[in-house]
Amino acid sequence: MQKAILGKKLGMTQIFNEEGKVVPVTVIEAGPCIVVQKKSQETEGYEAIQLGFYDIAERKVNKPLQGHFKKANVAPKKYLAEFKLENVQGYEVGQEIKADVFSVGEAVDVTGTSKGKGFAGSIKRHNQSRGPMSHGSRYHRGPGSLGAVDPARVFKGQTLPGRMGGEKVTVQNLEVVKVDIERNLLLIKGAIPGAKGSLVTIKDSVKA
Repeated sequence: MQKAILGKKLGMTQIFNEEGKVVPVTVIEAGPCIVVQKKSQETEGYEAIQLGFYDIAERKVNKPLQGHFKKANVAPKKYLAEFKLENVQGYEVGQEIKADVFSVGEAVDVTGTSKGKGFAGSIKRHNQSRGPMSHGSRYHRGPGSLGAVDPARVFKGQTLPGRMGGEKVTVQNLEVVKVDIERNLLLIKGAIPGAKGSLVTIKDSVKA
């Protein structure tokens, strides 16, 4: 059965493994999440589950969502996310999913929204090289050539200055180092996208 959960990035720290080596880890508050909706091949044409995370007051939820939560008989949630899974037979509406759905040593894919860095030049945004800084050069940190003369236009996808970050990013094949069942924490090896307190989704790794 495929597994998935919503969580909140708390920050980074480091732990020591059995060999005494330092392992950098990201701490994620994973759940508890509630299955709000279950989609099947017969009704929706595909199989998926919808998870709700983080309780909020009913007055902060609009009328359509209030009805959605009441139909599932669950408390209103701040975050809703749908996970397309191959098999949803093991899930039921109202079921609670906690951090212990994953175990130590498993590989996961973590998706989050990267930190927004504002307007950036092509050197910082696209890792381009700068021009010479001396010997009369008048080209230092500009975007460089925008293409050939003949098309007389700039092609789509040209690496230009612009707004950097704030995008959906997935980091694949990360290892679960520790699971704290009492506090619903997952310690995952390495860095994941997003600022502290941001929402992340954790799923079974597609490459594992």
